[in-house]
Amino acid sequence: MPRIRTSWLAIVFAGWCCCHSASGQNIWEAEAKIEKLATGMGFTEGPVWLPAENFLVFSDIPNSKLMKWSAETGLSVYRECEQANGNILDLEGRLISCQHAARNVVRWDSEGKAEVLIDRFESMRFNSPNDVAVRSDGTLWFSDPPWGLRDQPELPGHWVFKLDPAKGVVEVVLRDLAMPNGINFSPDETRLYVADTGGNRRHPDPAFHQTPAGIHCYEITNDGTLGKKLFSIPHGSDGMAVDIAGNLYTTDRDLVLVYDADGKKVDEIRVPENPANVTFGGEGYRTLFITARTSLYSIRTKNSGAKPPGAGW
Repeated sequence: MPRIRTSWLAIVFAGWCCCHSASGQNIWEAEAKIEKLATGMGFTEGPVWLPAENFLVFSDIPNSKLMKWSAETGLSVYRECEQANGNILDLEGRLISCQHAARNVVRWDSEGKAEVLIDRFESMRFNSPNDVAVRSDGTLWFSDPPWGLRDQPELPGHWVFKLDPAKGVVEVVLRDLAMPNGINFSPDETRLYVADTGGNRRHPDPAFHQTPAGIHCYEITNDGTLGKKLFSIPHGSDGMAVDIAGNLYTTDRDLVLVYDADGKKVDEIRVPENPANVTFGGEGYRTLFITARTSLYSIRTKNSGAKPPGAGW
């Protein structure tokens, strides 16, 4: 594992970000700056804030580590994993991880042991579960592109799944994306956002090889099933987060871009390293944490991040 470098004082980058967007919304806290909190990792992903412990957990994928960062103690290794990527908390506050190398979705207990929630669909192993979101009914919705796949794929596509952990039932909710990636619900759970990073030769169906990247918004019906597509944003994203106003925070190239609930661009901010994922945490859930290649960054926001409805944390 590369040597971890961090400091008690965050490295502050010079560029001030705009506090008044074109839409009139105040996205960033007054005089907010991008701060570099830690560096020296292989590839960072999947940030999630643990409010009971007051620290952030995120993935260092190539080094098969879950990392921990807090303002008090800085950076340390939290747990060993099998190339975890996306991480969230379920409604009870338990850590959920999508693992590339193990090709599964796991739930961690208080002792740090991983319980496999699902690793197959109809006897076929997943490609490499990537990102996951929880709904108020306790179901976990996750994407399954082949980015971490080392072996031959068993599934005939790259799909989005819904898992009911209580029943052990998993079903496909989306089959028509090339490389499904980041996933999140709107705060009121009437919409599902799924990022598609676009087609390439890894898809088993040649019809998907030229699919353009995009972020797709789908209706969630009253019975909790996926409805029609409402709109698409014509650029890809890796991870994403939502605030209490329904704004969607996405990552693309060296930017964090912010869209309102209807897909209109609100603001953007440049990050020193290309960001992969974002999450809210910290005091009042008003710090946006950004995992970007070898480092972890943050910036303060006006709005608080949205918690899943029904979350007990």
